[in-house]
Amino acid sequence: AVPSYPPAESLQAEFGRIALLPGTGGYTDIYGIAALRAAHAAHMGADYGATIAADHVAITTGCNQAFAAAVMAVAKAGDNVVIPVPYYFNHQMWLTMLGIGLSTIPAFAEGRAYPSVEDAAAAIGPQTRAIILCTPNNPTGAVYPPDVIAAFFELAKARGITLILDETYKDFRPGDAPAHTLFQRADWSSTLIQLYSFSKVYALAGYRLGAMIAGPDLLFEAAKVLDCMTICPPQITQLGVVFALRELEKWKRGKLDVMAGRLSAIRTAFRRPGLKFELVSSGAYFAYVRHPFRGEMSKAVAMRLAQEHDVLCLPGSMFGPGQDDYLRLAFANVDAGLMEPLVDRLQGSQ
Repeated sequence: AVPSYPPAESLQAEFGRIALLPGTGGYTDIYGIAALRAAHAAHMGADYGATIAADHVAITTGCNQAFAAAVMAVAKAGDNVVIPVPYYFNHQMWLTMLGIGLSTIPAFAEGRAYPSVEDAAAAIGPQTRAIILCTPNNPTGAVYPPDVIAAFFELAKARGITLILDETYKDFRPGDAPAHTLFQRADWSSTLIQLYSFSKVYALAGYRLGAMIAGPDLLFEAAKVLDCMTICPPQITQLGVVFALRELEKWKRGKLDVMAGRLSAIRTAFRRPGLKFELVSSGAYFAYVRHPFRGEMSKAVAMRLAQEHDVLCLPGSMFGPGQDDYLRLAFANVDAGLMEPLVDRLQGSQ
């Protein structure tokens, strides 16, 4: 999912300036340039009310690479991880390619839009190496409450496994309160790996830049993977994001307001009387919707919506087992004023 707007003009100009520097085409440290590691540590520390050291940060070539390295640092073929379903399909694909099993638990249930720590506890076995959470969630959009995240951390710590927390969309959560308090704990680095992407908030998806925050021992293991995959992230993107973190707070806030308006608009549109599509959860870039065609494969529903009603969405079956009653709508590139026409089309398909 990508936003409808381009990077800030000043950032595009900065990329142009950086491209002409003689050293821009060279390698950087495997963990990324020192200035960006320090800037990201400071940014995250301010956002979470904590002090995070720069040597706990690794800059990666996108958040997908951060996930890949995090998983390979803690698990191997024959191991398994606990993961809520629906899940982000790239997570599932990488785990499956590595021969790491998925012990799935429901990502939501009646009355709640987040997974149950009790379900996770029951799913942990002798070969379990990690719990994987994504919040705000892709595909459901759900923002997990801080106490729920804390409970999963405590479970992982008690069982001696890792909590991998993908917070790609953390900038799009409502309000300014910390998403969780894990970084305020003195013992966080023995259990937590946090993942992040610069792609979403700065509209840099094709520039490929993400980050991992973890303890030094885990980063040391992850560095072996990062070195073998890409050696280092693109220097031009790293230098540009240093500029973005320093100069683009006002621009970023304006875009977050735009996205919040789109979220509000789609929630309002789905309250329409007579609409048989149910908004199960929503947030960040996504809305997870239960369609009214019970017993029909979600792929067939999605294809019909595209071919006959000009609505593009992904079938729930792409996000794991038991999801054929659902569709994922990505509204990040849809203006707020188009949410009512979207619902017109959905209603017309009923």
